Amino acid sequence: MLPIRTVLYPTDFSDAARSAFDLACALARDYRATLIVAHVIAPGHVFAPNGAVVPFPTEEPGEACDQLARMHPTSPGLHAYYRLLKGDPAEQILKLATDVKADMVVMATHGTSGLTRLLVGSVAESVMRKAECPVLTMRIPTQPVPT
Repeated sequence: MLPIRTVLYPTDFSDAARSAFDLACALARDYRATLIVAHVIAPGHVFAPNGAVVPFPTEEPGEACDQLARMHPTSPGLHAYYRLLKGDPAEQILKLATDVKADMVVMATHGTSGLTRLLVGSVAESVMRKAECPVLTMRIPTQPVPT
């Protein structure tokens, strides 16, 4: 059995990420592992009149901090530690996973494809390709499954 002592759960606060949070909590509970909840504030970019690219924050750190604080583990007795990071989401998640010696990363994927994926990339895909530990991704179907 895979020893899991630390579960890292990066979130973008989306509905898809919320379902992955429930899974991360269940895994941490079942393995009696530490749960680390993280959010990365990605720098936005604006173009100055001279054409230079200038970093511009895309969200308020205070609001992100409040959203993190509202994320309570779904399993009784499970305690979570919270991290708010700034920078490239994939890079920061990978660095944190290494720093905390994560045994598993549990995260949502939005299932982007085509031009959007080519231009923006996929954080989940980048983390899966480069992480030193297993990465469990979860995607929620956008349409109800027929019964």
